[in-house]
Amino acid sequence: MRYIEFEKVVETVESLCIAANYELPDDVLAALKKAAQKESNPNAAKILNQLIENARLAAQQKIPLCQDTGLAVVFVEQGAEAIVSPAANEGQSTLFDAINAGVKSGYEKGYLRKSVVADPLNKRMNTSTNTPAVIHHTIVPGEKLKLTVMAKGGGCENKSQFRMFKPTAEKSQIIDWVVDVVRTAGADACPPFIVGVGTGGDFELCCLLSKKALLRNLASRNADKFYAELEMDLLSKINALGLGPQGLGGDTTALAVLVETAPCHIVSLPVAVNIECHSHRHKTAII
Repeated sequence: MRYIEFEKVVETVESLCIAANYELPDDVLAALKKAAQKESNPNAAKILNQLIENARLAAQQKIPLCQDTGLAVVFVEQGAEAIVSPAANEGQSTLFDAINAGVKSGYEKGYLRKSVVADPLNKRMNTSTNTPAVIHHTIVPGEKLKLTVMAKGGGCENKSQFRMFKPTAEKSQIIDWVVDVVRTAGADACPPFIVGVGTGGDFELCCLLSKKALLRNLASRNADKFYAELEMDLLSKINALGLGPQGLGGDTTALAVLVETAPCHIVSLPVAVNIECHSHRHKTAII
């Protein structure tokens, strides 16, 4: 059994929160550069190049890529042989405590906007720490701890949708619905997008799949040929909308569409779409 210090988790999450908000991932930057070179609309190409320059300045000057520094969504893969040692402070003893302490510290030290309200409907008072984080935890073989922090902006998250189709639905119906979700998102969600699609599972797993899809490298394809072709069909039809960067027209409405699947009930066909803006911020560390 391997013991991981509580403070090590705190420090790691802290650094991930800051790095995610300052540094655009290499695959996203590469996709933006490729889109800028291929873009036929001069204004759209100009916007894409401005986004690339924004990423360069943010990394160089250590400032946030976007003023909405997001809700901290943390994906955890904990090895079955890894245990987090309790903190020295009384009342803080779990892995989740360590993650939230890291988010709090990272958003404070990184001068990142705190965007979490404790009560969703009544008082809506800001927690002033950007906690609690949304944490998705799984147990995997081994003795390592993998932590991925995604800073998920509110504008794009608000445009995500879920639908339960009849199991007799055809592929074309799924495509039409996903494309319409993106069309409806429009400029409000800050295109060009990364579109995560989950299908299968049940209500909550389907939505989780659509968010986990966003963590894949943008140049990757689903291992299953059918779903790899679905990803390409969706990307082609979404870009054919002509929405373009920032909704001002162009060939580049989305940089990638990523599909993840799970088994489902015989009478179900759940599909979820999680919209991500061009400021696709996530970082991973393994302890």
